[in-house]
Amino acid sequence: MKNYSSTLVLLFLFVANFSFAQINTSLTKRTPTGKIRCLTNEYENYLRTNNPDRATTEEFQNWISPKIEELKKKRLTQKTTTIITIPVVIHIIHNGDAIGVNENISDAQALSQITVLNQDFRRMINTPGYNTNAVGADIEIEFCLAQRQPDGITPTNGINRIQRSAATYSTLAATENMKVDTQWDPNKYFNIWTVYFSDNTNAEMKGALGYAQPPSNSGLSGLTNSNNANTDGLVVDFRNFGSEDIAPGPYSDSYKKGRTATHEIGHCLGLLHIWGDGYGNEFNNNPDCSATDYCADTPQAGWEHYQCGIFDTCPLNPDRDMNENYMDYTPDECMNVFTLDQKNRILAVMNNSPRRKELKTSDACSPPLAIKDFDMLNQIQLYPNPSENVLNISIPELQALDSLLIYNAIGQLIENKDIVNSSNLSIDISNYSKGVYFIKIIKDNTSKTIRFIKK
Repeated sequence: MKNYSSTLVLLFLFVANFSFAQINTSLTKRTPTGKIRCLTNEYENYLRTNNPDRATTEEFQNWISPKIEELKKKRLTQKTTTIITIPVVIHIIHNGDAIGVNENISDAQALSQITVLNQDFRRMINTPGYNTNAVGADIEIEFCLAQRQPDGITPTNGINRIQRSAATYSTLAATENMKVDTQWDPNKYFNIWTVYFSDNTNAEMKGALGYAQPPSNSGLSGLTNSNNANTDGLVVDFRNFGSEDIAPGPYSDSYKKGRTATHEIGHCLGLLHIWGDGYGNEFNNNPDCSATDYCADTPQAGWEHYQCGIFDTCPLNPDRDMNENYMDYTPDECMNVFTLDQKNRILAVMNNSPRRKELKTSDACSPPLAIKDFDMLNQIQLYPNPSENVLNISIPELQALDSLLIYNAIGQLIENKDIVNSSNLSIDISNYSKGVYFIKIIKDNTSKTIRFIKK
């Protein structure tokens, strides 16, 4: 029997934080096929309507700008590269369909999205995320699916299937209510929800691909309650999540290669649309070349783009429009660029913004360990790291391991071997391509994953 009393309590708590003000999508920019490529701007306005203390774009920019400049100076003298790993939980919201049917998407489709994110944010060579643009950047952020639940001891594969009486969402308020009910600790997990946005003609969310919660600032007077922590994350329609190039799924039209999530996570990490969210309108040939995304290396664009090609909507400004940037509205297949200035903005957010900075030290991607093996696994080390030819595993004396697995940066298993004797603790990596790898060392029912670099 459904517990209506607890539901009413949750509803009351939700109403205390969010009014039922609707967003007006009648003026929202739509693709030629009627899709709403991104609802993040409308959502940000919704957050401010319900929380007047939330920082404006200008206030956030005033806060983040000096931090970006400080980061740029530091990076000029920094000799080592530090990869940030963000733990992800994917909440698949469904109404009871079998796994792989309708909105209850398969594990493979969900995993394909993580692969795309790593390709895009790492500018990974020989993948759709690679580019040769002079200002193209490896963001040096990777995404991993969580391996432990919020209690810290229960294993998970990072995919959290949630059956609700209704998995179709018609309004933003209903979607936000669902997020409050189901979110995992946003200081330890980056929350992603996949849902079915209603196709009903009158639905507020009809045609929406996704939306994200931009980061909050801290240290500004009057903003102590403006963080909206209990809704932090992003929501994507299940038909636009993952990539058809990697896994089968119920995808739709031009947005089926995983770039909706890449775009929305860009918003979560502080990026604006490349046209600066000005009021330009392609359909009446009226560009707005005055707005900004605060990134000097993304050329000014007069409006958003809905197709691949070469465009110059602001000819008085140098360089053509960068419609291949992940923060434009082009089809997924056109997108493959984050820029150096966008990278600096993202890293400044990851270093300073509430919840973003906490994700950097989260242990959510480490599997829960059995107590008897915790100390032993904690003492395992790899050397030399980085390594060019041979990678060695150092373990405490008189201890034994079971096996090891090695994965490349996009999660593909490239080696699996039993550890029979000490000779198995030296691994020939001379034939590996240069880059980042992960070695998973297994003992009984526990494991430890360590990153290493092939130079």
